[in-house]
Amino acid sequence: MTIIQLYRVFNSTYLVGKAFDSKCSLNYFIFGSPCSGIQKQISTSSTIRKLIAVSFIKVSLAYMEFKRIYEGLYLTRNTEQPSYLASMLDCLWARIIAAILWPLHVLAKKLVYQKIRSAIGISKAGINGGGNLPMHLDKFFEAIGVTVQNGYGLTESSPVVACRRPYCNVSNVKKFSKRISSCTLATDFAKPIALSKKRVIGSIGHPIQHTEFKVVDSETGEVLPPGTRGIVKVRGPQVMKGYYKNPLATKQALDEDGWLDTGDIGWIAPHHSAGRSRRCGGVIVLEGRAKDTIVLSSGENVEPLEIEEAAMRSSLIQQIVVDQRRLAAIIVPNKDEVLQAAKVSTIVDPDAVDLGRDKMTSLLYEELSKWTSECSFQVGPILVVDEPFTIDSGLMTPTMKIRRDQVVAKYKEEIANLYK
Repeated sequence: MTIIQLYRVFNSTYLVGKAFDSKCSLNYFIFGSPCSGIQKQISTSSTIRKLIAVSFIKVSLAYMEFKRIYEGLYLTRNTEQPSYLASMLDCLWARIIAAILWPLHVLAKKLVYQKIRSAIGISKAGINGGGNLPMHLDKFFEAIGVTVQNGYGLTESSPVVACRRPYCNVSNVKKFSKRISSCTLATDFAKPIALSKKRVIGSIGHPIQHTEFKVVDSETGEVLPPGTRGIVKVRGPQVMKGYYKNPLATKQALDEDGWLDTGDIGWIAPHHSAGRSRRCGGVIVLEGRAKDTIVLSSGENVEPLEIEEAAMRSSLIQQIVVDQRRLAAIIVPNKDEVLQAAKVSTIVDPDAVDLGRDKMTSLLYEELSKWTSECSFQVGPILVVDEPFTIDSGLMTPTMKIRRDQVVAKYKEEIANLYK
């Protein structure tokens, strides 16, 4: 399955990862159109069937979480080396819990996940490109047994510079740590080096052969150590020599040493010799675009993608864009789901066929606040729009990425009116 096909699966029709809240409500896993065949099947199922399906998925998510811990594939930015004793106890505890959950996970694979994979048309694996998958999607596909090979690259790099793969030619963990240029670079695969034979979800994987990554401070250009967020730069034989007849743009993108400024915010996972992250060293994690970064009054930099990914876990929200200039959110609702939620909350009568704009906005704002409560910042007012962001309208790219600037420009006046 190609990148574009997989993105279309994610964004248009099928069942994918929606996280559950702490109250274990029956928020089932959708991402996209509320009229999809899968979502209809779930919504029309009996309460018992929905409860069984949701319970199985929650068990599998927990099982995979503990499994990642004892396999050493738990991503972290923390650079502190854990003690061997604490690491051993941590892994032992994770193995015990995973062993308890394993029979239910196997049963779920037989009863539920085979049907989900058949419905979405992905039996074993898919390919995602362009950047990190939202973590809840990554975890969901892992839980149902779909291997997602996540890659990253730019047109200027021809295009692939990093990817996840299920198997790597590995030899010695210590050799890899020595090739990270004083723990600041994620380097190439020119020689066999120590990498995990498993995929590290939440990442774009390791650099491909003969390719180097580094993360630098956006203001000083200083190379940052692993675990520190900054601007991602890449160098390799696949990186362009420059833009055709545009030396100014070339100078802005490439430095004298051939490092390409990707414009992405990210970090390199630090190397740990023991513990739950012992096999994650050197993987690249992306967290958004530098041009989208929001600078708060406190001076803290936050990424709108954080809010958007958290919000997309709600079944009431079909699409969302955060305006980084005003901290407002533009939301395309799942109207059927919003109406159903309004009925459950007795906001409207059980036989109501429509929901007023004010009530819809209020309900969506509460939903947004709930799902983004743990984010580093909260958005201000929200603008509810009826027209989905599509390729035909010019608000999405051919690879199904929302054109943030175009969306904000289209609704500029409406957003301004929210502050009057």
